[in-house]
Amino acid sequence: MRDEQPRYREQRVQTFGVNHADVASHERYSAKFRFDFPLLSDPARAVAQAYRAWVPGWRGTQRTVYLIGTDGRVAFARRGMPGADQILRVLD
Repeated sequence: MRDEQPRYREQRVQTFGVNHADVASHERYSAKFRFDFPLLSDPARAVAQAYRAWVPGWRGTQRTVYLIGTDGRVAFARRGMPGADQILRVLD
């Protein structure tokens, strides 16, 4: 996702990551990998549960990508790491 930021910006898509790690951990991780998009902390896993990314009995969230339109509707949802081509195709 980091390397594809210019493509997302070109399409006026705001990207961010969410997981249960604390803010300080996100700051270190973001600095280490030079992310230029926000990482949001979800310690109670409320966002992960709402978007069905939390897997009970597993140690964390399952990587899931959502593209939400300005109307609030989910335009794209996939598990794993789909590329920008696949994600942005829904905007065509």
